[in-house]
Amino acid sequence: MFDQQFVETIFLTFRLAFITTVILFFAGLPVAYFLAYKDFRFKPVVETVVSLPLVLPPTVLGFYLIVLLSPEGFLGGLIEKISGHSLLFTFEGLVLGSVVYSFPFMVHPLQSGFSSIPPSLIEASYTLGKSRIETLLKVILPNMKPSILTGIVLTFAHTIGEFGVVLMIGGSIPGETKVASIAIYEEVEALNYDRANLYALVLFLITAFILIVVYTVNRRFTRAQNL
Repeated sequence: MFDQQFVETIFLTFRLAFITTVILFFAGLPVAYFLAYKDFRFKPVVETVVSLPLVLPPTVLGFYLIVLLSPEGFLGGLIEKISGHSLLFTFEGLVLGSVVYSFPFMVHPLQSGFSSIPPSLIEASYTLGKSRIETLLKVILPNMKPSILTGIVLTFAHTIGEFGVVLMIGGSIPGETKVASIAIYEEVEALNYDRANLYALVLFLITAFILIVVYTVNRRFTRAQNL
């Protein structure tokens, strides 16, 4: 049932989701902070760019990523010149595509979390002599744990379920770019419904478990705040 190819595919899927989530947390945190607390002339333009992956068809985003990452493209040519190989149809390319496509799923919850912190709490921290970094780490972030957890889970789950972008820039190379969503599609296309169901069931059970944990933690955090 769980042969080597199945295990490799599931492991690769969660490896991609984990790496993408870690990158986006550290990349999305400053962006969300900036959008929540700064007001500037071109803020709507920046927010539009951040939110574009939510409304763009995956094939559109995948196409432009192919153009960007191809050896003939500026970024792709530069990367190939430095590293000696292209990012297309590689795991690294999948990570880059997933980071771009899942970006708003991390930024938006974090931005909402930053905006939910009472200004009086931040001002009190500054009054007590805390720096911006100390206020961020010791006051703001501990009080927006549900938003952080939501961003992490949404990003992780979205990356696991992505199909269009990963197919276009990664293809289906076993052990390298063949993730579970691609495997399900190929098994259904080959009329191997039992195999497709096995992939789908594993993803369903794991993601359902993650969501149960998130809702439980958020509920306990909300109760603790109300006490």
